[in-house]
Amino acid sequence: MSGLAKILHDLWIITNDGIVLFSRVYNPKVETQLFGALLSAINSFAEEVSDGGLTNFELSNKQFILLKQNNLLFIATSPKKTNKNIVISELEKISDRFFSKYPQMKKKDQWDDDINLFSDFDEFIEDALEDPVKKFWKGF
Repeated sequence: MSGLAKILHDLWIITNDGIVLFSRVYNPKVETQLFGALLSAINSFAEEVSDGGLTNFELSNKQFILLKQNNLLFIATSPKKTNKNIVISELEKISDRFFSKYPQMKKKDQWDDDINLFSDFDEFIEDALEDPVKKFWKGF
């Protein structure tokens, strides 16, 4: 399943309730489930004050892009200079892979709340995620 450019640094897949189903984060600064709850709350607030809610925001040198699919939030970080449409396209590919691997997540109440189910998802999207350590060593 190649063809995905490695432009995404960090990735979270979060339920509307803020439960992190999957994350791949380099250099985590905040506990994963706390971060999921925070982003879910920010998105809920954004949906209240504007149609469609939050689609992206920036912090220092990173942009956070949000994609909503089947009541899940797919959130990725990338450098600010990366075109948002390219990041969204990558997130769409990742969400397609996610729902093809876990079809029960397309329907409400089909999942038993066990997040361990998603622990091997990184193997299906490894080609989409930038590894800063490997990138660093490639520079030599």
